[in-house]
Amino acid sequence: MVFGIFMVIVYLGMAYLMAINFFNFANTPVWNAARWFFAVILALYGIYRFYRVFKGDHTYGMRVYDEEENQYSTYADDFKKNEINSNEENN
Repeated sequence: MVFGIFMVIVYLGMAYLMAINFFNFANTPVWNAARWFFAVILALYGIYRFYRVFKGDHTYGMRVYDEEENQYSTYADDFKKNEINSNEENN
């Protein structure tokens, strides 16, 4: 999760740096369009990554086959299920 949050900061930071022309691209219409295009793409991808981290769907392909439920589940799903079970046992 820490890596996911770090990458969100990187993508949004790069989008901001591209938007303010931190890298001093030539001031031509083509370079301005390219700079803004990449700034928007980076910002949208950063927002998408934030949504995935917030939702808990940041497994990056790490899935396991749950034979009891006969389906694939993510490690985040297993963690949530174990947390619920431990809370029920404590009560």
